Order: sequence, then structure tokens, then C-alpha cells
Amino acid sequence: MRKLDMLLAALALLAAWQVAALILNRDILPAPTAVLVAFIAQLPRALGWHFVVSAWRVVASIALSVLLATPAGLVLGQYPRVNRFFAPVVYLTYPIPKIVLLPIVILFLGIGDASKIAIIFLILFFQILVVVRDQAAALRPELLYSVRSLGAGRRALLRFVYLPATLPAVLTAIRLSIGTAVAVLFFTESFATNAGLGYYVIVDTFQRVAYPDMYAGVVAMSLLGLILYFVVDYLERAVCPYLFVK
Repeated sequence: MRKLDMLLAALALLAAWQVAALILNRDILPAPTAVLVAFIAQLPRALGWHFVVSAWRVVASIALSVLLATPAGLVLGQYPRVNRFFAPVVYLTYPIPKIVLLPIVILFLGIGDASKIAIIFLILFFQILVVVRDQAAALRPELLYSVRSLGAGRRALLRFVYLPATLPAVLTAIRLSIGTAVAVLFFTESFATNAGLGYYVIVDTFQRVAYPDMYAGVVAMSLLGLILYFVVDYLERAVCPYLFVK
């Protein structure tokens, strides 16, 4: 997508926001300019700190999910017998909404970073695992036979066949999971904590009826998701250049 298109879309959203604020003419929907002023004023203070805390939590969750789910998915995709053994467990646990486990996770890990990272990890792990497993299992047998005929062993197959074939799937799974991760993070930070953008929006600014500051926190949460999305796009171009060859 071209940068100009994204800029025009952002301007259109801001214009719609401005019009809605003028029509409603109430404190509960401040104008974008008021929110921008609040954002700039709060960023070096509380907002910046809460942004760093939330960014650390969501990045750690995504990194941990990728590091553990990718090799597990590759193993399940390469070894049908192993997959048959674990498939019922994945089938039963994948559809469970992991967010309902948050009270249990908090009981075991407390209200600090560990519980937030753990609950997001549980959600993303299964999403990435299933995508990588299915992608690895769907590789055409003739492709594997042709590489084996050249003398490639299991390590060479993993490096030159499975990883290049599954990396786009991993990045797609991460891209699709970013919205979920940020939404879950917002929910987990809205109670039983004293730091993070969710705390800043729900506990701090909302209870103080500081609407411009509250909207600044919402904008910061949105920017966090956008930044992560752009980072994944950059990684895709860096590690999967073959996808962009015309």
C-alpha cells in the first residue's frame, strides 16, 4: 500500500472525527486538536511511561509465541505421527477463549507483567502453531523429494524448504494477531495493575473525567498496534524478499 494512500486515509478519519465532534458538541467527544494537545502534553509524563510498559508486554508476548510456536508447528507439520498424537489436544484447546483464564493466571503469576504476557502468549501461541503446522504439512511431496534427491538431510530441508515456506505464514499470523494482542492487553491492564495504557485509559483518565487525556491514551494504544503492524511489514520484506519479486 502506498504511503500517500495511508496519509489520505488518516486525513479522512481525522476529518470525520472533527465533523463528529462539531456536530455532537459535547465534552465526551473532544476535537482531534484538543486530543493532540493532550497527547503532546502527556507523552513526556505518564503517557510515555504507560506506552513503554504496554509495548514491552505485547512485544515480549509476541516474541515468546513465535519462538515456541514456530518450531512446534514445524515438528507437527513434518511428522504426521507426532501430529496425530497432539492434534486432539490442539483441537480441544484452540477454540477455548483464553481470556477466561485470566483470573487463574493472575492467581498463579500475580498482577505484574508475567500474567499479562502469559495470557497474550496463550492466545497467540495456538494461532501461530496451527498456521505453521498446516503450512508445513501442505508442502507438496514432489518438492521434498526433489530436494532429498540432491542429498539434502533433515537440517537442509528445514533451512531451505520448511522455513522459507512457513515464514510468510508466521508473519501473516503475527500480523493478524496484533489486533487481538493489543485488545487483550488493553483488557488485562484495565484492572489489577498500576501501569500500562489500559490502566491509563480506564483507571486513570476515565475516572478523572479527563476526556482529552483519555482519548490521547486511546490514540497511543492505536499507535502501538500500527507500529507493530508496520514492523511486521518491514520484517516480511527483509526476510522474505522472494515474495516481492515481480
